[in-house]
Amino acid sequence: MTDVGYAERDGAILVPLKVVPGASRSRIVASSGDRLKVAVAARPSRCAANDEVCRVLAAALGVKPSAVRVTAGHGSPRKTVSVVGVTLCQVRTVLEGPSR
Repeated sequence: MTDVGYAERDGAILVPLKVVPGASRSRIVASSGDRLKVAVAARPSRCAANDEVCRVLAAALGVKPSAVRVTAGHGSPRKTVSVVGVTLCQVRTVLEGPSR
């Protein structure tokens, strides 16, 4: 597994993602280079995929969906999301756990 390029800024954890829309089911797949790969069932129309990414990450991290927001890459598969209410250690443990 490679090192995902997480960062801490203004009380939030920034998570770089590679998003694959239109998957059979929404889930965190694995790390992909310096990004975390997330597959979502939603199509990339009217922000549906972005909203689904936020829901998937919020559920995995145990925070409200409003605690996760896309901060860069709104129209691109390469995104950065901001997560509040968790530590960098929690993010690494949950998102890069042994099952990934």
